Amino acid sequence: MRETATIDLDELVTSTIPVVTHIVRETMGRVPSHVSRDDLTSAGLAALVQASRSFDAARGVPFARYAATRVRGAILDELRGIDWASRSVRRRARDLDATRAQLAGILGRTPTPAEVAEAAGMTLAEIAQNDEDIARAQVLSLQGAQDASLDDVLPANGPTPEQLVEHRERLAYLVEAVAELPDRLRIVISDYFLEERPMAEIAAELGVTESRVSQMRAEALVLLRDALNHELDPEQLVPHARPQGSAARRRDAYFAAVASRHAASVRRPALSALDATA
Repeated sequence: MRETATIDLDELVTSTIPVVTHIVRETMGRVPSHVSRDDLTSAGLAALVQASRSFDAARGVPFARYAATRVRGAILDELRGIDWASRSVRRRARDLDATRAQLAGILGRTPTPAEVAEAAGMTLAEIAQNDEDIARAQVLSLQGAQDASLDDVLPANGPTPEQLVEHRERLAYLVEAVAELPDRLRIVISDYFLEERPMAEIAAELGVTESRVSQMRAEALVLLRDALNHELDPEQLVPHARPQGSAARRRDAYFAAVASRHAASVRRPALSALDATA
């Protein structure tokens, strides 16, 4: 049974609505003006509710991050079903094309934007806006340019180079911290999170109850969190309740083992590089 069963779903949803608002506002700045903000918001809120029902806190991913992924996906799906240029925009574009063609025939050259505006009874700003909407439609529509996708042109909030470096370092420490877990805790983490095996199967393999597996999982997650904080963010490390006790000594030994494994993993590429230049 998922641990999120006891979480107030209404509170989970209402506290994360600002995430939907932010993503919709960000998206509206990159799509034609006729796209309905309300439609995108409705799609995002529906995805938020669905995310709250499928969220599993035991996975270790914050709900806001999990929901943001689902909301972005739902908004992309909503956009895929939109006719990117409204009928009035397309009709005006056809009229402008006809005007340009007529003027080109009369003048014997390509007409200037000012000449087109005067002949069409429009301002230069109106023509520019119409051309922009049509251009966006060609890029964003799934029936438009084949070289561009919605995922390419819509904001993705991608990480900065610094964040990528930090993420890789944290991921490296996490892999090493999992490897240094006591055998049974490592089995629980690997089987539950990486292989996505049911808790009942893990319990049967280890010869314990599902409740005990849940306790082991929680214990392992605390160790992993503390190991990463010990190496990367010491200020966030929670002091042990009994620093002189045997449990604290085991925890310190675990931290030392993770640090040693990481140092060895960093040293190996450096030694290989030296050998290659020797």
